[in-house]
Amino acid sequence: MVIKKSILNKLYVVVILMTLFFVVIIFRIFKLQYIEGDKYRKLSQEKTVKNDTIFANRGNVYASDGNLLATSMSKFTIRMDVMAVKSSVFERNIRALSESLSGLLGGSTESYQKKLREARKRNNRYLLIARNVGYNDYAAMKTFPIFELGVYRGGFIAEQQTVRVHPIGKIAERTIGYDDYRGGAGIEGAFAEYMQGENGWRLKQKIAKGQWKPINDVNEKEPIDGHDIITTIDVNIQDVTHHALLKQMQNFEAEHGCAVVMEVETGKIKAISNLGRTSNGKYYEKRNYAVWESHEPGSTFKLASLMAALEDKVADTSTVVDCEKGRIFINDRKVEDSRAGGYGKISLARVFEVSSNVGIVKTIKKHYDKTPEKFVKRIKAFGLDQQTGVKIKGEGKPYIPNPSEKSWSPISLEWMAWGYGVSLTPLQTLAFYNAVANNGKLVKPYFVKELRVGNKVDKSFGTVVLKEKIASQITLNKVRKVMEDVVIKGTAKNIYSSNFSMAGKTGTAKKWIPRHKDANGKIIGGHYSSTKYVASFAGFFPADEPKYSCIVVVHEPKKEKGYYGAQVAAPIFKEIAQKIYTTTPINNQSVTDTISYASIDKEYDEYYTKLKKYKTIMPKVLGMSGMDAISLLENMGLKVRFTGMGKVVEQSVESGIKVSKGATIYLRLS
Repeated sequence: MVIKKSILNKLYVVVILMTLFFVVIIFRIFKLQYIEGDKYRKLSQEKTVKNDTIFANRGNVYASDGNLLATSMSKFTIRMDVMAVKSSVFERNIRALSESLSGLLGGSTESYQKKLREARKRNNRYLLIARNVGYNDYAAMKTFPIFELGVYRGGFIAEQQTVRVHPIGKIAERTIGYDDYRGGAGIEGAFAEYMQGENGWRLKQKIAKGQWKPINDVNEKEPIDGHDIITTIDVNIQDVTHHALLKQMQNFEAEHGCAVVMEVETGKIKAISNLGRTSNGKYYEKRNYAVWESHEPGSTFKLASLMAALEDKVADTSTVVDCEKGRIFINDRKVEDSRAGGYGKISLARVFEVSSNVGIVKTIKKHYDKTPEKFVKRIKAFGLDQQTGVKIKGEGKPYIPNPSEKSWSPISLEWMAWGYGVSLTPLQTLAFYNAVANNGKLVKPYFVKELRVGNKVDKSFGTVVLKEKIASQITLNKVRKVMEDVVIKGTAKNIYSSNFSMAGKTGTAKKWIPRHKDANGKIIGGHYSSTKYVASFAGFFPADEPKYSCIVVVHEPKKEKGYYGAQVAAPIFKEIAQKIYTTTPINNQSVTDTISYASIDKEYDEYYTKLKKYKTIMPKVLGMSGMDAISLLENMGLKVRFTGMGKVVEQSVESGIKVSKGATIYLRLS
């Protein structure tokens, strides 16, 4: 009896413990389900489901005539969830799918069949089919057997990304710019916020091997593409400017240089080219030298010195200046003319025409030596101490010394007179020359004329007048005449043409070598180089009724080949001017010159009539994958026919040729 009672007590304890155990379990279940359920469901979902960002396409960048300068191209990675396809559907259509893939991507039908069957044996739910697929091929693949059934029944997975391309190649690449991991530069950097659009997103589910696939066929939120930028760039003038600069820089093996063409009345930049030399002698758009690089301009600054003297009425173009024998000393520092023996006694106009350093220095010293602040004030009145405010990041700061500064020296005034001790960017110098051409009106240079949303203009940019009149009309008329004479009978007479008129000023400056340590730690520099020069030419055309202003600056041409502005920079200016005259006749001035240093291409001879018909320039697609080339050309409104597969080895229309939208381009692929 005692034993039975003991057993019953033990059973009772067991029942109690089991009851408590089940109560605890039920409580835990209740807690997990109702109290902490949302928390753990969220954690579970976060580990198996995620929002995947779909980046919006950036807005396009267009030239003023509608030519595409920069665009985003959609690229797709195509994968397949082979386990999503029913066995009967898979077996019935695998041959047809493999044939379609072979026809589009290359490779044999059998290899695709083998790849798909092996993937199914391994239960692969994320099989890579192809990378970097263009939009047109992506759209075609969506219609392939099995793939046409979608994500869940056909296992078709497409992951989108975008890449930035420049249809006209490297031309003006630095000014068009970028906004990516490198930061922001050029037009794209300046208008990044406007162009970037609004990203979309789609849900993805985690599958085997830590990989993710889209849950739905459609995106939960579609991306909204960025807005378009319409620039002031003229593709044809840009092409002329780029190649004229490139050819001359190659001839003189220069280190770097730039050329800019501006519309006189408006300030629109019609072309800008910036080229830097690589270690192997090639040139590319290395930096935006025209906007960024502030340097001593040399003799192109003599225009400001001459205008100051005329405006202050301390001298006239007819004033006689004794240039002596071409050499004088200012506080033991030599000022020398390029012509041996000097020019003797000549007019101030002639001083400017032949670019006499002695003549301009003596003129400024004579009239401003006691009141240098008066000269500096006049220079600043021309706007030369101010940035242009151009909407591109990184504009260099001008420097005009002031007598109140500690750095002012007994030779500062005289050195300013011929363009030393001052610092300007090429674009700032051009804005000043443009004001002279524009009857004294200083306008702000600008690169963008419109911001568009679709076909609707969201914002327009126009001419901004920085200064209504930088000098009297009397002064302007006089300096424009002597600038024209520089080309007719002065330092730039080598570019003179009887068929079309130009006006401007040559510039040649020695480069300053800053103090620095050499490889051995020795302090060197702190002087002007005897081997490194900056050659330049700034001016406008036509001389009587200016339509365009232009500046060319070339750094460190090889001294043995030539380094004067007249030799190196002026011929570039002439080629640009002549081709613009040829392509867009101005004031009915005809051009028949044959230039020995650069022949006029045949396409320019009849360009004016072609311009009415052709709106698109053929890009170079040689070497590109067929998918990319076809996508690019079709995005430009061209029809494409091709044979073969792989990369483009032949295109029916050469790059740079104008083609009408809707034209058919034939490609041969390797």
